[in-house]
Amino acid sequence: MGIIKIKDLIFEYIRRDEEGNVEGITKAVDDVNLDIKQGDFVAILGHNGSGKSTLAKHMNAILYPSEGSVWVDGKDTQQEENIWDIRQTAGMVFQNPDNQIIGQIVEEDVGFGPENMGVETKEIWERVNESLKAVGMYEFRKSPNKLSGGQKQRVSIAGVIAMHPKCIVLDEPTAMLDPQGRKEVIRAIRALNDVEKITIILITHYMEEVIHADRVIVMDDGKLVMDGTPREIFSKVEELKSYRLDVPQVTELAYELRKAGMDLPEGILSQEEFMEYILPIF
Repeated sequence: MGIIKIKDLIFEYIRRDEEGNVEGITKAVDDVNLDIKQGDFVAILGHNGSGKSTLAKHMNAILYPSEGSVWVDGKDTQQEENIWDIRQTAGMVFQNPDNQIIGQIVEEDVGFGPENMGVETKEIWERVNESLKAVGMYEFRKSPNKLSGGQKQRVSIAGVIAMHPKCIVLDEPTAMLDPQGRKEVIRAIRALNDVEKITIILITHYMEEVIHADRVIVMDDGKLVMDGTPREIFSKVEELKSYRLDVPQVTELAYELRKAGMDLPEGILSQEEFMEYILPIF
């Protein structure tokens, strides 16, 4: 069993009127099966309303299945006695860093989680320092109000790392950031996976953010509809478009040139790779 194991998961949102009567039921996650291995970098894509954020919240026991099961590091999320361990094992990072930063200075904020866990003071400071270094924020131990959006999000991630999770679930962590902030955060996320060997589950709608993932999963209407490596997924341009998704710009360009008759491989993912194939042609 992987670090995250999901079997036959269904989650339903129930709409009620003012008197509490059921008006309708929306199946936000529909019969999902998923097994994520420890140390993997997994990206989950999908248009708004596809169910990807709802799925993510099951990995941290914020939501519980209407049907089916979710296990985090072998623990059933529906067992109340497991909740504390699950939330230490799978940390969660959301869109808006301002909603997660609560300390007056960066160090206090990063140390908040370990302190709540009962970690000794000396170890808390050790964790704070190592976590800030891991996301490239060690030299910015100052008021969070003076930080850029990308820096604040990296502090939020450091706060999760300080709790020593095996897995971090990031629910559109760059959605509110400018392009530079997005690059900073994704660079930090990749380092956590490459160097720290933390399992990364990235929920996003920015295609360029997932090209370095080990695995890409596409959701549509609550279902898993595609699953493969970035190259396998982005080779299927028309299928992705049928799910109202784009592909990285360089992938789109190479795809159009290929359709026009140019001898290019499917699923080109980066500008460097594109230039490697295009220069010999000219």
